[in-house]
Amino acid sequence: MFSSLKVRNFRIYWFGMFVSLIGTWIQATAQSWLVFQLTDSAFLLGLTGFLSYIPVFLFSLFAGLLADRFNKKNILIFTQSVFMLLAFLLAVLTQLKLITAAQVMLIAFLNGVVMAFDAPSRQAMVVELAGKEKLFNAVALSSLAFNSSRVLGPSLAGMLVAVIGMSGCFYVNGVSFLAIIIALFLIRLDNNAKVVKNKKLFEDLKEGLIFIKSHQLILALIIMVGVVSLFGTSYVMLMPVFAKEVLKVGFKGLGFLMSCIGIGALIGGLLLARLGNFQYKGRLLIITALIFSVSLVLFSISKNYLLSLFILAISGGASVMAISIINIVLQTESSDEFRGRVMSVFMLTFAGIMPFGNLIAGSLASIVGVSWTLLINGAICTALFFIINLLYPQIRNIR
Repeated sequence: MFSSLKVRNFRIYWFGMFVSLIGTWIQATAQSWLVFQLTDSAFLLGLTGFLSYIPVFLFSLFAGLLADRFNKKNILIFTQSVFMLLAFLLAVLTQLKLITAAQVMLIAFLNGVVMAFDAPSRQAMVVELAGKEKLFNAVALSSLAFNSSRVLGPSLAGMLVAVIGMSGCFYVNGVSFLAIIIALFLIRLDNNAKVVKNKKLFEDLKEGLIFIKSHQLILALIIMVGVVSLFGTSYVMLMPVFAKEVLKVGFKGLGFLMSCIGIGALIGGLLLARLGNFQYKGRLLIITALIFSVSLVLFSISKNYLLSLFILAISGGASVMAISIINIVLQTESSDEFRGRVMSVFMLTFAGIMPFGNLIAGSLASIVGVSWTLLINGAICTALFFIINLLYPQIRNIR
């Protein structure tokens, strides 16, 4: 289950990333509550989510070119350092009671710009840290770190706000980035390839897009990610509204709702790591994608807090298994030369399209309410996954 942690570079990176991600989820939970507290608006909550991810849509393809051209480790040291500075800025403004919704949105946008350049290098570097033979386990454990932090972070945020306040949560996140920055300095990579150096950027971009278009399986998987991003993931952004207005459980209840998504995802990540490089990945991908979309529908109609927690756990487990399988297949199907660009398109469709989904969901929620919004999105996901399965039968045959 933990075989890739035997590799020194990946082990150091994994633990540093895990600590940093806990801080990131503490800030994400506190920030969403802060925006809703300042504005009392589902639309502005959606707008903040939009601003957090729209830079990924704008810049991730260019960032993928940089990941294929330059040292990924150095790119990550720079991006993680900027993340840290932005967290401290948010903390200081909040502590001094100077913070406004507009400032939170601006910092969210700047974080999105940094994430656009951070994510393709981070995704593509996993194979260099763990090796191709342990890639499946390494990606599964990376998802495990992300989702373990999603369990711990929101729960800690709920407790920390009562003790050290909103600003304290942001300070904690700033300090947590030191873990990944130190880990990156400790990593020794002898073969951090710089594959593409002698062509123009737009020629490289065109080659990458042609590569994706010519591989129908890669194209189909990216379309699936786009569906999840546009219609599926916005439920997380709407969670403060569900906590306050639908389930009426307050900020502490919000922490448990977010944590249950992470608990389910944690179980899903552990199961995936335990399965190893198993056969019938395609069938499991289709099953988990459909379970995820149906769980959105069920959560939208639930008015019971405990039932909602259970449904969110199912949703978290199904989504992490589906996205992790897609991530793994994309990396294994891509050649070294194109991996950075393929992962940048993956991030474009996953995080780059997400702001449009957040904006649509926030706008729709302000008109018909959050429950109807999530019901509609879940139904759309279910229908589109059926259609994709019919149009691209090769997904079912992924081994």
